[in-house]
Amino acid sequence: MTQQICCVELPEMIAGTFISTERQAREAEDAIAELDRALSSEQVLKSIVEGLPREVVDGVRRSLATERRERAELLVAYQKARAGDFSLLREQAGNDPGAFLIVARIIRGFSQKDLARKLGLREQAIQRWEIEKYRSISLSNYQKVAQTLGVRWKMSDIALIDGQSPPIYDVARDDLTKVLRHARDNGWLETAETSDENAIATLVRHVGDHVIRYGTPSLLRTGLNVVDHSHDWSLLSWKAQVTRRAEAIIAEAKPKYRPINVSWLIELVHLSQLDDGPKRARDLLLQNGIVLIAEPQISGMSVDGAAFLADEVPVIGMTLLRDTLDNFWFTLFHEIAHIVLHYRTGLSSGFFDDVTSPEVDEFENEANQFAANLLIPEEVWVRSPARIARAAEPVEKLANQLKISPAIVFGRIRMERNDYRIFSNKLGRGTVRKQLLING
Repeated sequence: MTQQICCVELPEMIAGTFISTERQAREAEDAIAELDRALSSEQVLKSIVEGLPREVVDGVRRSLATERRERAELLVAYQKARAGDFSLLREQAGNDPGAFLIVARIIRGFSQKDLARKLGLREQAIQRWEIEKYRSISLSNYQKVAQTLGVRWKMSDIALIDGQSPPIYDVARDDLTKVLRHARDNGWLETAETSDENAIATLVRHVGDHVIRYGTPSLLRTGLNVVDHSHDWSLLSWKAQVTRRAEAIIAEAKPKYRPINVSWLIELVHLSQLDDGPKRARDLLLQNGIVLIAEPQISGMSVDGAAFLADEVPVIGMTLLRDTLDNFWFTLFHEIAHIVLHYRTGLSSGFFDDVTSPEVDEFENEANQFAANLLIPEEVWVRSPARIARAAEPVEKLANQLKISPAIVFGRIRMERNDYRIFSNKLGRGTVRKQLLING
């Protein structure tokens, strides 16, 4: 037995992939100037990356260059549009119906305040709608905005608005039941939703809302061949729940991620020494514009961690499938690497990682190398007697030297030697979930 579940592929767009206001243009100009200073001055760059291993610094430099290029392209498109050439702006907006309205406003030469005045609304209403790319607007209001901007529209253009049904696919009843059982066990649902049918309807609505807003996690990057998981109901349900929790934190804390700020990475590495390091890591990430959510995996998933965007805010989701310190810290830094290195080159579609996969693509290899070098710099590792140690003492000595958890070093030795029988009592088992999971 199957049930029809609404899902649709939306264009892969990072929120803010085009500039639509003068304020955003000024912010882009300031950011480009800051990036230029960092990329042209070794002294400025050193102040940003001081203390980071050389291999990590190289990755940061490449990511800053990418950030600079992308911001410049966005700014040029906006400036050309202000001068009457809208081709680049249209291209950046893609086929998204909400983005099309924003571009239409710019083409008409309206500010957000101008459009609000013509609609008899407060400017804040237009700002909110445009931030959300009109995802939450009602059909009648969409119609009013379109007509005010002189946009001709068809039902097919706005099929995602006001409850209209997007394309659908089948989900097996067994898969629905599995997700429902997990949702009940992990507090996803209100207690009032007692019947299975009501609870399933709620889950379907949550997933549908998520897909309309963010699209589907179509890429599961765990091997050389990137796999299409756009119709993976368990993965989609898990991501929707992680995102819902992240959105609540974002609404309250209003985090802002700044790609040029990486100085906190060393502090994060050193938190691994502390008994409550995972909990402190979550707080430090939020201070630097990244939301960390621990959400247990649904049976059958093969995901240790994920990195994606909720609007412009990077989110890390972790399943804590393997409750050990070595797995937690490596997975965390692997996902952070995706944010630092791939903020403009993949984070909009997201990365959903099985860190035990023996084969990796280019993105995953970059993230692996970044994480490994942050935790244990390669130039230190190749000279350390801990690499060939059979006893714990040299390993613990290296960990103390690097100011990291010994579990990280023990875990690397087990992986490199492909011998998971050794040091199995040195990994800090059972210490992470009780700090980060809602139900401990």
